Amino acid sequence: MKTVLAVCLGIAALAGAVEAQADPILIKFSHVVAEDTPKGKGALLFKQLVEERLGDQVQVEVFHNSSLYGDAEELAALRDNKVQLLAPSLAKFETYTRQLRVFDLPFLFDGLDAVDRFQKRAKGRQLLYSMEQHDILGLAYWHNGMKQLSATRPLRLPEDAAGLNFRIQQSEVLETQFNQVGALTTRLAFSKVFDALASGQVQGAENPWSNVYSQRFHEVQPYITESNHGVLDYMLVTNARFWYSIPHRIRTQLEAIIDEVSYAVNREAARLNALDRQRVAESGHSQIISLSPREREAWRVAMEPVWRHFEADIGPDVLRAARASNLREE
Repeated sequence: MKTVLAVCLGIAALAGAVEAQADPILIKFSHVVAEDTPKGKGALLFKQLVEERLGDQVQVEVFHNSSLYGDAEELAALRDNKVQLLAPSLAKFETYTRQLRVFDLPFLFDGLDAVDRFQKRAKGRQLLYSMEQHDILGLAYWHNGMKQLSATRPLRLPEDAAGLNFRIQQSEVLETQFNQVGALTTRLAFSKVFDALASGQVQGAENPWSNVYSQRFHEVQPYITESNHGVLDYMLVTNARFWYSIPHRIRTQLEAIIDEVSYAVNREAARLNALDRQRVAESGHSQIISLSPREREAWRVAMEPVWRHFEADIGPDVLRAARASNLREE
């Protein structure tokens, strides 16, 4: 009996030693923007909190400014489990689900508060799981901010954009948005936007203030219309098979960290966009144009056909929920 007990204890001790010596779970977090943007800071905060709370159980490596994967390759790399965390803008997912097109519809949300309400309600939460069949699992929404229109000439009314070529992400909605007002579009990776604007390859773009300032777009765009016409948000995503393979105890802690980081990212996005708007204004490079209520309504009316065009893809129920989020109470 003593011999059997000794053997059992030995096996248990050996198993414990093997577990203690096991390699940490490696999470590579790749993104395409600078470290001092809300997304960049969120990635670094995630790494910091994981190191503090999970010690040598999980190792996080952060790659910024497309240093590991760019816009065009990152989702394929995630599905192949070559990278485990991404936070692409919501427009990047339309190959895998068309429901997320709701976030690209122009002048749909009255502001970031409305976006928040939609993302926290049932329909918004359901969209996080809309790509699981492609091994893409949504973990959280991260704000970057409301988008502004920049161009080589002032944009006050929809017809002012006619004939200009705008850089867009890989999004049919955004292409239709600009075509609706007689503009052209060119799909470019984010890392190529500054050079394209500087060379005149494209004459306009749409970005939140934090992107405008951090990427120096205001230096090559003389006019920025404070349109707040759409939201540039990210979805923090992981490889679904990888995520569910993580032991439940560790996964639960990671999800709690993500909730904490998401709150911090969204607060930082609001703070940084306000600060960077001020920096752009003080730089003297760009004239900031504020739309009057009449001018903004003209843009909304011009863009409503885009909503109808994509309603079937998005789902009438999702579109209704998004429009209802403009009201504080349903």
